[in-house]
Amino acid sequence: MKMKDTLHLGKTDFPMRGNLPVREVEWQKEWEEANIYQRRQELNEGKPSFILHDGPPYANGNIHLGHSLNKISKDIIVRSKSMSGFRAPYVPGWDTHGLPIEQVLTNKGIKRKEMSMAAYREKCKEYALSQVDKQRADFKRLGVAGDWEHPYITLQPEYEAEEIRVFGKMAEKGYIYKGLKPIYWSPSSESSLAEAEIEYKDVKSPSIYVAFPVVDGKELLDTDTSFIIWTTTPWTLPANMGISANPDFTYVQILADDRKFVVAKELLDTVKEAIGWEKVEVLQEFPGTALEFMTAQHPFYDRTSLVILGDHVTLDAGTGLVHTAPGHGEDDYFVWQKYGFKDILSPVDSRGMMTDEAPGFEGVFYDKANPMVTDLLKEKGALLKLDFFTHSYPHDWRTKKPVIYRATPQWFASIDKFRQNILDEVEKVDWIIPWGETRLYNMIRDRGDWVISRQRAWGVPLPIFYAENGDVILTPETIEHVAQLFAEHGSNVWFEREAKELLPEGFTHPGSPNGQFTKETDIMDVWFDSGSSHEAVLRQRPELSFPADLYLEGSDQYRGWFNSSITTSVAVNGVAPYKAVLSQGFTLDGEGRKMSKSLGNTILPEKVIKQMGADILRLWVASVDTEADVRVSMDILNQVSEVYRKIRNTMRFLLANTADFEPAKDTVAYDQLRSVDKYMMVRLNQTIKEIRENGYDKYDFLTIYKTVMNFMTTDLSSFYLDFAKDVVYIEAEDNHQRRCMQTVFYQTAVALTKLLTPIIPHTAEEIWKHLKETEDYVQLAEFPAYQEYPNQGELLDTWQAFMDFRDKVLKALEAARNEKLIGKSLEAKLTIYPNEPVAELLKAVDADIAQLLIVSPDYLTVAPVGAEAPAAAQIFDDVALLVEKADGEVCDRCRQVRKDVGADAKLPTLCSHCAEIVEAGFPEAVAEGFETKK
Repeated sequence: MKMKDTLHLGKTDFPMRGNLPVREVEWQKEWEEANIYQRRQELNEGKPSFILHDGPPYANGNIHLGHSLNKISKDIIVRSKSMSGFRAPYVPGWDTHGLPIEQVLTNKGIKRKEMSMAAYREKCKEYALSQVDKQRADFKRLGVAGDWEHPYITLQPEYEAEEIRVFGKMAEKGYIYKGLKPIYWSPSSESSLAEAEIEYKDVKSPSIYVAFPVVDGKELLDTDTSFIIWTTTPWTLPANMGISANPDFTYVQILADDRKFVVAKELLDTVKEAIGWEKVEVLQEFPGTALEFMTAQHPFYDRTSLVILGDHVTLDAGTGLVHTAPGHGEDDYFVWQKYGFKDILSPVDSRGMMTDEAPGFEGVFYDKANPMVTDLLKEKGALLKLDFFTHSYPHDWRTKKPVIYRATPQWFASIDKFRQNILDEVEKVDWIIPWGETRLYNMIRDRGDWVISRQRAWGVPLPIFYAENGDVILTPETIEHVAQLFAEHGSNVWFEREAKELLPEGFTHPGSPNGQFTKETDIMDVWFDSGSSHEAVLRQRPELSFPADLYLEGSDQYRGWFNSSITTSVAVNGVAPYKAVLSQGFTLDGEGRKMSKSLGNTILPEKVIKQMGADILRLWVASVDTEADVRVSMDILNQVSEVYRKIRNTMRFLLANTADFEPAKDTVAYDQLRSVDKYMMVRLNQTIKEIRENGYDKYDFLTIYKTVMNFMTTDLSSFYLDFAKDVVYIEAEDNHQRRCMQTVFYQTAVALTKLLTPIIPHTAEEIWKHLKETEDYVQLAEFPAYQEYPNQGELLDTWQAFMDFRDKVLKALEAARNEKLIGKSLEAKLTIYPNEPVAELLKAVDADIAQLLIVSPDYLTVAPVGAEAPAAAQIFDDVALLVEKADGEVCDRCRQVRKDVGADAKLPTLCSHCAEIVEAGFPEAVAEGFETKK
């Protein structure tokens, strides 16, 4: 027998390497077969509910790191709630309608106009469902637990039916109307866009000053005078119908280089510099009100433009006189409507081509018309200045191409009618990131009416009929009938049947004497789809409830899903659909740049999982501050992998050194523990409290990550586990000190495994298999409860003071090591020269000081208070420490330098303490003799 066989060296078959890419798949298969998700739901039946409502990702393509961040975050929260006394089902969802799927089909060579609408939409559906399957597999591979077999999908008939009912309730309340007004229009998509579908990019635009000669100056201005307007969209000049002035501004008639003009007084110097006039004389001043109802000659068409007044005219730029084209500008439209004018000119078609309402420019793409317009202005003598400048301009967020304002007949939801209700509800929501409230509040406050119609094929049809005389038919009866048809057949029935077949049997209308009807061809904005999920999912699924406890999405959803959801919910229910909202930043590369295929800086989750495992991605999510944008690179993930290795190795040490520990019979009660063990139990419980209250309860994953790592690194590895080997390896199996430490080890392993389960569930389950708990899966366990111990405040104070003292000893030992006085700390002869508080402290810790400091007990001396330290001692503020070389022999078993090595003739290489342990535990080996080192 070898002497090392008398040591209780930790043994475990928990491997040092995780081999996560392979093992995770095996665990996930096991969980699925064991029906772990459903078992967790059954365990939580009857408990208070917590509902995190999944914002549906768009079903197109494999998931990216942004998806991973989002879904893992949700999973961490739902798992933590399930282990914290809540019934927390998770129903994943998908958004499946919209233009991107149409674009994919176009790229695949499928030609929409060469097949029936119903057949084309069936192709869209097939593709969307294939993408749902692909993404579902990706999300499950991340270890996300949920009801994956019964997700909600916006193309499901039952979902579409509820969406129709939401629309119907809004119509019944008078919130839905049809109007002709300028809206964001995407020529590249040939469709209207909502504000949520707009992003801004810098573009280079022309900047022109144009003269409009006075026709009727109301006896104030002569016809030899011109109004000057400034615009960056020359292509809209064919649609000009007026000029707007501000009634509160002062305007001046000037003589500039021998021509008379009118501009706002405060902008005169700016205009003079921009146009380059050399000599300017002010002829007269007058208020803006004096300009009302004057007329001016259109610069190149034979018609006049009316001067009107509007508060939208500012002094920020331009001339104080605004070119007004009601068909191409929201402000222009509203001021035109204010005057009661119904005629609107919008000479641009759905593809962005100029129509015959713009003579001379027919068939020209609007952007190509810009130089043609400026050339014509120059020819007519109306162009005073042409320049170019770069500015932020709205783009279609899908096609990435510029949009225009274009007046078209559209269906709207009137936000004005219930705007204040929405704002009131925004203030009631718990915004976990406080600026989120301000952001959404301002968006709702400032937004115009919601354009809910789209001129596309793939979406939920607007359930609107028209009578023969053009009357709109939109009644509770027709809405409910359509909803029932959609629930039974899906929305494709709208395109498979004639209008009359979609109306209730025997339906009549005075506007259709011949019994003929037509149906709306536009579909619903996709944000109306996902924004209806509170009705289609939360209210319909029996395991869910309304309103949800939490919505969690990326910060772009303040203009998207957060916005559309609260709008529709307040419209039909009067309340917000969520009690709390948490938003997250975007994923950036390691240098802080946006990830894009063109830059080649994207990282596929699939690559990370195959190389490192899903638990590394999950641990990365916990390691970043998701309130802001987060950086990720393979280097960053490698660093996270190192942290994972630290966690794994720490847990492995705890498992290895509790292999012979039976919790039921070997656990030492708290009051029987040594002081240092009590201290570690208190620190463990402080860690539990911090992780639960300031981590999971506040959705602050970074606090969990830091707290776990601080406890593992500072409390365990650097202190408790560091000296533990001198106890758990060396002492007899049932030694009280050893069982005390094993009690702490085991309870620490159990608590940390449970607390880490929501973050790294695969690894947690692997650890759990090596623990001796009653639950067969840690996912079915509950979080450890925090408990206060008697006199723990006093205990913490004592041990914090000791840790400060220990830091000084470690510095002194390190200095001696650097001077080659000692090698290992067990070789040191340490003399402590304390002041009174340190002397009292060393008594108060009630522990084996040498053991805690990892020095040999035979060579540790505490000098009397007041004893003078020799010159060689290291002096600190409250203690002096003398480190010398111990002159005894090294015990062959405990490796301490001891004075009594060889005292027992039968075991000449051991100290008395080790000899006693060996003789009692291994008498036969002592009799036969141990193998000697060669």
